[in-house]
This record gives sequence, structure tokens and C-alpha cells, in this order.
Amino acid sequence: MKRKLIDIKQATEYFHDGMTIMIGGFMGVGAPPRLISALLASNVKDLTLITTDTAFVDTGVGPLVASGRVKKVIASHIGTNPETGRRMISGEMEVELVPQGTLAERIRCGGAGLGGFLTPTGVGTVVEEGKQKITLNDTEYLLELPLRADLALIRAHLSDYQGNLTYQLSARNFNPLMALAADTVIAEPESVVDIGSITPDCVITPAALIDHIVCPQENQ
Repeated sequence: MKRKLIDIKQATEYFHDGMTIMIGGFMGVGAPPRLISALLASNVKDLTLITTDTAFVDTGVGPLVASGRVKKVIASHIGTNPETGRRMISGEMEVELVPQGTLAERIRCGGAGLGGFLTPTGVGTVVEEGKQKITLNDTEYLLELPLRADLALIRAHLSDYQGNLTYQLSARNFNPLMALAADTVIAEPESVVDIGSITPDCVITPAALIDHIVCPQENQ
């Protein structure tokens, strides 16, 4: 059986300039703090970041934005992080704003291998700019394309040594979807438990989707 446990130093081997990274979390809740700190310390740059929001300047993915490491953000909300807005307005960073349900479905499509989906959300607004419009049964839809990433960094509550994951309350948010839609997936659980300790019915993300588990301090 492949041993998936790695330490933070080993995780940094998967970081490189110009990559696209999905990071879970909502307002910082459910974001993987140790992996984000390692990404920041690695000095990689020109990142494309796919995340539901940019949290706060000093929370979640906020420090990545504030450090100037991100060239583009694809998110549904940036209002709580003034640095994101400042960099967008100044032209230092590109921001693609996506309605939150559309963002979730684009990621799901990327994970499911679908070519995209049709949605009426955004029709008649700036959201439709540059997108193909399709009319079905007298209703206009936008064709939204799937999102995938080179790497997904996700936060879990528990993991077993195979990588079966559970999540805690609202910290679940985008993490399970992102685990489906990246070439490499690294999970940061709060604790790692023995195989069989997690009831199968409680597994949200199966081990087959997880490439590596960042070893919590207690398991080192």
C-alpha cells in the first residue's frame, strides 16, 4: 500500500511558479493553514488561485494575495480582503468573479470530466461577457466551462492512513469538490487515525482521490 503521509518540506516539492492551485475554505474556515504557510514560504510566484473567496488580508489565502504571489484569482467573493480589490483595480492581479453556485459547478464539471454546463445565472449581466449563449425552449443560458487545477490543497477533520477524509461542519465547504478536480491533491487533516477507524458511511472524500497527507504534528 502506498504510504501517503508526507511532511511539510516534502509538500513544497509540488509547488512551482505559474501553477494553478485550488485551495479550500470559506472566509478562511476550512483552509489548510500549514500548507498555505508553506506555499507562502516557498516563494513561488505567478500563481492562478481558484478559491471561493480571498478571506482577509491575514487569514486563509489572504496572505498569498497580499504577498504578490498570485497573478490571477478565480473566486466568487473578494469584498472582505481590500488588498484583492486594490490589486485588481491597479492591474497588479487579474480577478475573475464567478457566481458561487456557478463556481462550484465548474469545479464539479472539471472533476467529473464534463465539457461544461448551461446556466441562466449571469445572463444580461457582465458575467456573460465573452461567453457563448445558448437558447433552449425560449430561455437563454450561458455555457460555463469546467475548472481544473495542477494542485489542490484541502483541509480535512480526520484522515486515515489511506487518505479517507471526513470534514467538520461548515469547514467542509469547497474541499470535497476540489479534491475531484486537480492533478495532485494534498490533504491537511487535523488528525490521522488508523485504517478502519472511520466508519465507511462517514467518509466524504475517498482515499482514491488523495495523493498525499500532510502529517499533523501529533503524528510526526
